[in-house]
Formats: sequence, structure tokens, C-alpha cells
Amino acid sequence: MSPVILLFLAAAMTLGLLVIAFAGPSTQKTTARRLAGLRDRHTVVQGNTMEAQLRRITGRRATRADLAVMRILPNEAELKKRLAMTGKTWTVGQYGIGAVTIAIVIFLLLAFKGLPLLLALLIGMVIGALVPHLVVGYLIKRRIGSFIAKFPDAIELLVRGLRSGLPISETMQVVGAEVPGPVGEEFRAVSDKMRIGRTMDVALQETADRLTTPEFQFFVITIAIQRETGGNLAETLQNLATVLRQRGQMKLKIKAMSSESKASAYIIGALPFIVFALIYSINPPYMLTFFTDFRLMVVAGGGFVWMAIGAFIMSRMVSFEI
Repeated sequence: MSPVILLFLAAAMTLGLLVIAFAGPSTQKTTARRLAGLRDRHTVVQGNTMEAQLRRITGRRATRADLAVMRILPNEAELKKRLAMTGKTWTVGQYGIGAVTIAIVIFLLLAFKGLPLLLALLIGMVIGALVPHLVVGYLIKRRIGSFIAKFPDAIELLVRGLRSGLPISETMQVVGAEVPGPVGEEFRAVSDKMRIGRTMDVALQETADRLTTPEFQFFVITIAIQRETGGNLAETLQNLATVLRQRGQMKLKIKAMSSESKASAYIIGALPFIVFALIYSINPPYMLTFFTDFRLMVVAGGGFVWMAIGAFIMSRMVSFEI
């Protein structure tokens, strides 16, 4: 048993060293740190009275399912933020009920197929925790992508309104009414917060914290700096819209150039699991030896480790930050 433990420790140490070696400095963390510094210098801090008033107006009461799930989760605030970023009305309780339901269904199906109960329970728990997380992540990514695609149009609409003589608060209401999709929803939310007493800077910053996109953070910082230093806001926003369009075009070029490498990585990574599932559907007892023979379990564990290392390296090779 001790050689096996040493083997797994060596594999884990190798994986950790590779992660440290290939991680390098995080561009996203550096960008977030710089944006946070600018935000702290140009954001107006409100008092506790306004915070309490806003919670009374916009807060939602937690249900019993929400409270039960919050007792289990280590960081329920992060989950609430992720659910809010999807644009859906899902609650933490609904998320937990969905995860438990998926886990139970997978467990029953695998147990009915003849898998050992402990293994079926483990697989069901992993899938029950992973599938809702991936679904929420996919919805967030799709909504953020739609927001970024329409955001330059919204800024140009703001520019036209400012040049026609409208104040920026009324122009934001026009954007919320005219622009469809997530952009209109977020600008309507900003306008609603301003109606109940929020300042523009705070309302915009709260939206930026929820969206976590550099594009909207650039917009918030531009508004804040212009309000302090003065200048032609319409011209500044027009330049920002041009920069955001060029940024989007660069992202599309990078995506097209790296699409072949990503497709190859997906195929290579999925091929062992597809072959395992096909052979299992033909001869289940033959493939179940992977879960009973200790030698095959060690080989499968080593294969997973090296596949994870290869997938990590390929993901770093096709990942670009602009």
C-alpha cells in the first residue's frame, strides 16, 4: 500500500509543480487590482442609512430552502452573486434542490445498472454538484457575451443623447428602454436605483461589481473621472465605444485562430471517456474490472493525472489576455 501512496503523492506533487510553473503572473488579477484602485479613488461612499433603505426596497426574503442550503454551503454569498449574474430569478434553495435531485437520479440509474452502491453514490454526488455549477457558468458566460456585444451600441446611444442636450441620467433611461437584452436590463436597474436615492456613481459601481466585466468597469471609471475633472463626456464615451469595438474584434480574431487547437484538445480529452462508455455498453463486466482490480485502479488514476496535466498545458497555450 505504501508504494501506491508514494505514487499518488509524486503525481500530485508533479501536478502542483506544473501548475506553479505554467501559471505565471495573472493578468486578470492585475487588471482587477488596477480597476479596484481607480474605483476606490473615484467612487462615492454612501452611509448605512441608504444601504438599509435599499435593502428594504430591493431585497428578497429568504425561503426555508434558501436557509437550509446556506447552512451547508461554505460561501453562499458567492453563489448568490453567480445566480444574480445569470439574469434569472433562481434562488439558492432552488439551486440546492436541483443539485440534490440530479444526484439522486444519477445514483438510482447507476445502481439500477449494477454499479456498486458506493461508487454510484460518489458519481451521483459529483455529477449533482458539477452539472448545476456548469449550467450557471454557461448562462453567465452567454449573458456576459451578449452584454459585451451590445454595450458599444448602448454607449453610442448615450453619446447621441448627450449631444442632443439630454442629461446623462435621462439618457440612461432611454438606453434601458431602447436597447434589448442584458444591456437594457442593467441600465434599467441603474435607473431604478437612482430613483430610490442612489447616486449615479454608486448605482453604476454596484452593477459593475455584479457583472465583473472590464468593459463596464471602464465605462464606470470614465463617468467617475469626468464628473470630477470635467470635459466633453460625449467625446470621451465615443472614444470608449471605439476602443471596446476594437477589443471585441481582437477577441474574435484570437478565438478564430485558436479554434483548431481547442477542438483538438476537446476531442483528445473526450476520446477515452467515449471509448469507455461504448465498451461498457457492449460488455459491462469487462469494464467493471477497472473498479475492482487494484492494479487497473492505479493505472486509471495515473492516466487521469497525466490527462489533467496535458489539458492544463493545452488550455494555457490557447489562452490569451487582451
